[in-house]
Formats: sequence, C-alpha cells, structure tokens
Amino acid sequence: MEMPVPAAAVIARKDRIVARLRELLPGDAVISAPGELRAYECDALAAYACPPLAAVLPGSTEEVAAILRLCHAEGVPVVPRGAGTSLAGGALPTADCVILGVARMTEVLEIDTASRFIRVQAGRTNLSVSEAVADADFFYAPDPSSQLACAIAGNIAMNSGGAHCLKYGVTTNNLLGVTMVLMDGTVVELGGAHLDAGGYDLLGLVCGSEGQLGVVTEATLRILPKPEGARPVLMGFSSNEVAGRCVSDIIKAGVLPVAIEFMDRPCIRATEAFSGAGYPDCEALLIVEVEGAPAEIDEQLAKILAIARSHDPVELRESRSEEESARIWLGRKSAFGAMGQIGDYMCLDGTIPVSALPEVLRRIGEMSQEFGLRVGNVFHAGDGNMHPLILYDANKPGDLELCERFGAEILKLCVEAGGCLTGEHGVGVEKRELMAHQFGPQDLEIQMAVKDVFDPKWLLNPAKVFPLEASAARRESPA
Repeated sequence: MEMPVPAAAVIARKDRIVARLRELLPGDAVISAPGELRAYECDALAAYACPPLAAVLPGSTEEVAAILRLCHAEGVPVVPRGAGTSLAGGALPTADCVILGVARMTEVLEIDTASRFIRVQAGRTNLSVSEAVADADFFYAPDPSSQLACAIAGNIAMNSGGAHCLKYGVTTNNLLGVTMVLMDGTVVELGGAHLDAGGYDLLGLVCGSEGQLGVVTEATLRILPKPEGARPVLMGFSSNEVAGRCVSDIIKAGVLPVAIEFMDRPCIRATEAFSGAGYPDCEALLIVEVEGAPAEIDEQLAKILAIARSHDPVELRESRSEEESARIWLGRKSAFGAMGQIGDYMCLDGTIPVSALPEVLRRIGEMSQEFGLRVGNVFHAGDGNMHPLILYDANKPGDLELCERFGAEILKLCVEAGGCLTGEHGVGVEKRELMAHQFGPQDLEIQMAVKDVFDPKWLLNPAKVFPLEASAARRESPA
C-alpha cells in the first residue's frame, strides 16, 4: 500500500520547485499564490477544477525549454495551456503539476504573402492571425467559435476547425510547420514554410496530440487570399430531421459551400433573445454560405436554394448586403454565450457521417426524453461535427452525473453511426474513458507507444486522452 506524502514534505517540494522556476524566469512569470492560481485551476470545462502546484508564463522558446528541462529532472508533470478555452478539460491541472501557459508568446515572426505563410508565436490568438495579414487581403482559414480568445497553440493541440472548415479544412490542413519543445527540453523543428517535408509526417502526428508529445512554441501557418465575395442564406425547417436531410442532399449534389451551420429550436430561441438576429420561428435552422465571384455565388446559391425548396422550408432568406450577412451570422456566433444564459450546459463534440444526421438527431431527441434533460443542437453540419449542448443544473445533486451519462451515450451513438468521439475539441478528460469504445486494446497500445517515444516518463499533460488506469500504469512504469 502506498503511503501518503506528509503535508510538510509537499509544501517543501512546492517551495523548492517554485524557487528554481524563479531562477529561470522574470519575477512576474511565476505564479504560486493560491489566490492567483485560481485562474488556472480549470479551463472552459468548468465543471472540474484543481489548483496546480504553480503556473509559469514564458516569453520564448528558450524559456520553455529551460522550464521543461527543470521539470523533467525533478519529475514534475507539466500541463501546457493556450488560452484555457478547451471544452474537453484539455488544460485541467493536477495538484502536482506546473501549468505552462503560452499567453505571453504572441509575436508575429514572419509574413510572406508571396509564399502564402505567416510564422507566429503559438500564444497568438486565432483571430489576430487573420488581422495581421488583413491589409494584404489574406486570411487564416480555421475559425473556431472562440477565435477571439483561443490561442494557435490550443488550435494545434486539438486540431480545431470552425464554421468554414467544410471548404478550407481544419488546423492540420492549414499548418505548415512548428517549433516544439520536448519534455526533456530538446527543441525540434517539424515541417516549415515549404509545402511538404520528407520523412515521416511528424507534423501530422503533433497536430491533434493534445499536448501529449511536446509544447508548441511557434507555428508556420498557411494564409489564403480573401475571396472576392461571400453570401449566406438562412433556411428554416419544420424539424431537425428535415434540416438534416437538406444538409445531406446539398453535400450529395456536389456543391461545396464554405459553411453549413445548424441550430435547433432551443438554440434559435436562446440566440434570438440574446442577440435579436431576426431568426424565424421554426424547429431547425441552417445557415449556408458560399463565396467567390458574383456569378459563381449566384450559380451555387441557385442550386442550394432549389434543394432547400424541395424540403418545404418554413423560410428562405438570402442576404443582399453586408449588414444582412452580419445579422444572419450574429445569432450563430453568439449561440454558446446565449445558451449559457439559460443555464449550465455541457458541450459535446462528436462527429458523424453527414448522411447519418437525420437519424442521429432523431435519436438524440429521444434520449433527451429518456434522461429528462434538454438538449440544444448547434454545430458544423457540413462536416458532421456535432455540438449537442446538454442543459443541467450544477446546483442540483446528481444532475452533473446524469448529464455526463447522457453525454457518453450521445458520443457512443456517434461512434456507432460511423463517426468518432471528437471533431475539434479533443479528448481531454471528458472523453478519455470512452476511448476504449472507439479503439480496441491494440489500437490504444499503439497510440500510447507513440507517447512513450516523445515523453517516456509520461509527464506531459497527464491524465488526459487515454483511460485513467492505463495512463497511471504508464507513468508508474515508464518506457
């Protein structure tokens, strides 16, 4: 039986680690006071919280390397943190860990519009990357709903997408290279400004690895010329299933909108009360946007509107101005905040084949009745990346656990429909125990063996992604 560590020994160890960190970093870059650590005890999955041993805010790759060398030598776990917007508990600390935040690493290091790339420090926010190249009429395509706040480091960790990923792809499709620091302090360069690199695709391995393999400090990102124009159309339908069939038919017709977004009645009502976007009174709503030259837009929308009319829509509203376009998108962009005004919710992230949308939406509605919890659906319908929002009362005993069980059943449903557990939020702590539902023992073993190579002591972002028992065994008996 393992004996508990005396409190005095724990305090002495913390004091020693903090003192050594202060030798490496400027005074305000090391945070250890209990009150100040509250800002780092959770991420956007706020149902769970745990104060870390300390938090550090380095400003360069060299400082990150020094921190990791120290923590590796001391056997201190490290949890990398971008902006803390993870909805899957990807940056949730453990009590013995150091949070390594990249929020101060925000510089633009290089812009090359001729070669169509930008190189930035990984703490820079998603939206500010596009802002940095806007004057040259370029943009960075991935656009998560949290793009105003989320960091490129977190986007890379979770392979984030956004509303426009249907046409432009997710982070991995727009990532050219990274500078990454391994747990022992080794600095490696993967990929670069060129289109492709020789050898193994280690960059593809890192993107979506959830901080399990290293800490990304710099990123080279693909930038694209702004399209000549864009125009959304808003469609209202009598049921979720009808809207789902419309999405499936649009994709099946070979039309490629830049975005297809879905909202159901609970989300429509919440966002309308919150934003006053002028949405119709209907059971389900789609926002479909196309882009290109005016003639190209007209041709694409004509096909899309013909498909929509075949499903007897409650309303069709095509934007005729920038102001109308902004209003159509206003509600969708504010949906998560609007739902938060109704009550506590858990946001899921299962992904399914587009053809399965009608059946999965129907089954989620049935499950909502079975569990007695309301669900709001708002998601990227074009690529099947669902975001059911399960409403619960955090102050009601047992409600969180009921919500978690309901969420697990939805995610299992996604896997059984031919999809997967996550599209852009990552696994984190939220879905780690469900990994065995999607992957067999041999599949999980191969994935864990990859982590063994990069982080033999299993000190980076512990207790995430893999089932907790397997992670603990790995850490106790390192490779």
